[in-house]
Amino acid sequence: MARKKSRKKKGPLFQMDPARQREILGIILLALAGVTILSLVSITRGSLTEGWIRLLRRVLGWGYLLVPVILGAVGLWLVLDSLDRRPDVGWEQPMGAGLLFLVVITLLHILPFPSDPHQLAAEGRGGGLVGLLLSQSLLTSIGPLGAIVLLLALAGVGLIMLLGLSTAQMGQALAQGWVHLLDRIRARIHPFRIGPPPTEEGESLPARILQRVTAPLTPSPPEEVVPPRPLTPRVIGGTGAREWRLPPLEEILEENIEKELSQAEIRQRVRIIEETLASFGVPAKVVEVNQGPTITQFGVEPGYVERRDRRGRVRKVKVRVSKIQSLADDLALALAASPVRIEAPVPGRSIVGIEVPNSEIFLVALRGVMESETFQKAEGPLKLALGRDVSGQPVVADLTTMPHLLIAGAT
Repeated sequence: MARKKSRKKKGPLFQMDPARQREILGIILLALAGVTILSLVSITRGSLTEGWIRLLRRVLGWGYLLVPVILGAVGLWLVLDSLDRRPDVGWEQPMGAGLLFLVVITLLHILPFPSDPHQLAAEGRGGGLVGLLLSQSLLTSIGPLGAIVLLLALAGVGLIMLLGLSTAQMGQALAQGWVHLLDRIRARIHPFRIGPPPTEEGESLPARILQRVTAPLTPSPPEEVVPPRPLTPRVIGGTGAREWRLPPLEEILEENIEKELSQAEIRQRVRIIEETLASFGVPAKVVEVNQGPTITQFGVEPGYVERRDRRGRVRKVKVRVSKIQSLADDLALALAASPVRIEAPVPGRSIVGIEVPNSEIFLVALRGVMESETFQKAEGPLKLALGRDVSGQPVVADLTTMPHLLIAGAT
């Protein structure tokens, strides 16, 4: 019986590392962004660049001016990603930038309302074909006023996603900007005047002022120095002194100026911890972050690894806590922070605590601890605010339960 010829599967003739592919694509996008910028600022264009600019204007209208920025940002991100220097940017920032871009080109097509929207798109003005499609969809569904209100709301959402601010912080920034603008307008309308207008040379002063200036100055008699009266104790009569109450914290303590780590720095450290553990074959995920004044505790939940038992069956086994503890020095090297302390496990929790020193030691304000809910709920006549613990929670004690402190203070 003739043997069947075994055919070997041929692999692809040309294989490329994914990192190299991202690097090449990023370089192409950067070059395209540079060519687009040169085509915009140049007076003479070639046939290819002229067609490229005409296509961008037809599709995006006046929004084509932002295309080089978008291409350059994406290309730079791909190049840095291939070099393992990718910036710590989440999905919120690109989504917010894209949403703002769509809102802008849609508004550019709605605001010139008397003009024909189809004519604007044909001439490469307004928001182009994309702006025409979006604006007509909004105008036919919710009307002009509703479309403008919705677009402004989406612009606010895009700014919040792009800048990483909350709604309260965005409102506070807008209020401060509005107050600053009003102050500038008032300064323009009512400029400050320093002193009276200068008098011309030879102009005579009023007689009353001349009399005041030329009147002889007579020295005033010296004041008699009265010796202070000696202080004598005085007994206050009545049924007793009135009850004294502690003044409000706002009057005796400065405003709370406690700071925290930025969200970008926290996300970067979370990524470094997970990637470092994974590189040593320890799958884990950061599920909790507790910020303190000097260190930040990252709660890590160990993952599972596949191992074979004696019968050769594959089973998933949870990562040993001791293996995470042995990587303390490697984590300190990757985070560029020393020392890194590992609490395994956290008491009462099924997670491992990795305590990393902060890049900057933050001040613990007494007012912030005394205004906390922990201090307000504490019972006792002599509540003592000690500070904050590792996780940033207020630490409060009762001085009456510490006789050694009372005795030391008395002596």
